Amino acid sequence: MTGLFGATRTVIKGRYGLITPDGHVASNLPGWENAVCIVQISPAMGAKFCQLFITLNKDGQGRGNTGENQYFIYVVEGNGSILVDDKKHRLEAGNYAYIPPGKDIHVQGAGEGAKLLIFQKPYQAHAGAGKPQPIIGHEREVKGQPFLGNEDARLQVLLYDTLAFDMAVNIFTYQPGATLPFVETHIMEHGLLMLKGQGVYRLEGDYHPVQAGDVIWMAPYCPQWFVAMGKTPASYIYYKDVNRDPI
Repeated sequence: MTGLFGATRTVIKGRYGLITPDGHVASNLPGWENAVCIVQISPAMGAKFCQLFITLNKDGQGRGNTGENQYFIYVVEGNGSILVDDKKHRLEAGNYAYIPPGKDIHVQGAGEGAKLLIFQKPYQAHAGAGKPQPIIGHEREVKGQPFLGNEDARLQVLLYDTLAFDMAVNIFTYQPGATLPFVETHIMEHGLLMLKGQGVYRLEGDYHPVQAGDVIWMAPYCPQWFVAMGKTPASYIYYKDVNRDPI
């Protein structure tokens, strides 16, 4: 055991949550075999989506139908494969897959398995927008764009910015010392996983040190701001709801 007994950086409040790995407790989820399933964010805490972290052990797998939900799967570590529409795709760290509602899927680990981040959200159709189709991609194929002109804060947009999609998933990478340019306050809800590096996140009026492996939930209109600290870049992947009437 390391650290002070009974201490944690985890904080759960009405408008945000910071969840650190030291407090994770596994759940048994339907469809997953030989896997460790962590429900990091869910409606039980006030969110309108789920964020899962799945560790596929050797020969681990998950299968089922997305039903009314849509899934975004990002491979944090390891290798595996995913079967969608009878097409099998190889997965490695940095790969991602968007799976729309009503699709049969089968995810398998390869070798020693894989660590998967999953955003799960009920899909809200929009008249005339069409239906989103499955997407298989890799983060290296998506060029990072300077955020509001700042070359030290770059944004990778992983899903298409069209009305067919009611969710967005992006990767934000900051050079040491780079920040969000202002304290954001907006209608979009966020789920976030720190991928590498460290920094300080402002959530409402509180400031929290964060590092790789930490999870943050931000409710709509939660004031938020980030600064990267340390000697290496910091990055996080995050979800937000988009493109739908707020009423």
